[in-house]
Amino acid sequence: MTGSIHDIHTHRADVTSALISVDPRQFDPQPDKWYSVGFHPWHDVDRLTDDDFDVLQRCSLHPRVLAIGETGMDRLRGASLDVQERVFIRHLQLAAATGMPVIAHCVRTAQDILAARNRAGLSHVTVVVHGMRSNRNVARMLLDAGCYLSFGALFNVDALLATPLERLLIETDDSPVTVDDVAAAVAAPLAMTADEVIARVSANAHRLLFPAADQREC
Repeated sequence: MTGSIHDIHTHRADVTSALISVDPRQFDPQPDKWYSVGFHPWHDVDRLTDDDFDVLQRCSLHPRVLAIGETGMDRLRGASLDVQERVFIRHLQLAAATGMPVIAHCVRTAQDILAARNRAGLSHVTVVVHGMRSNRNVARMLLDAGCYLSFGALFNVDALLATPLERLLIETDDSPVTVDDVAAAVAAPLAMTADEVIARVSANAHRLLFPAADQREC
């Protein structure tokens, strides 16, 4: 099982060459799409039940699912951080069991996310911090912890320049821009072409995502 993914995170079902993030309770997989499944920290995570997590676990076994998330923590919106942390850890545990990476929402919570991962004994789980807009210092902290960083239409140039090319990803999230637009924006400060960025992030996404899929039956 192989594929080409340029856009590591989007909520738009109409895009191609993308990893589409969906709530497992709304999972309706299409044969030509790739998915991540998880509970977004904005969406009433304080009301999740064990049945909801059972649905998440079942969805994670689908051959079109390559990652767990979007999950994460947000200091500006959503349930209490304690609740968000518990939900985030359950996603990390599922990722560890399935061998998948986690797509993480991270708003002023980089230290909290890394601390939660460490306290849970899950520092080996690969985390992709999506929508990276923080500064260079935060980028370095996340990179030192083994994270991948995904940049969208808006980003901090110094953080981008601090990111090794082998840890670079790009995304459209829920914005109206195309992944080619994002590639062009990222390419300029890196002194690369948009095509070179697409090639690099596609190789990174393949290395990150498809080992988990290749181990499962289609």
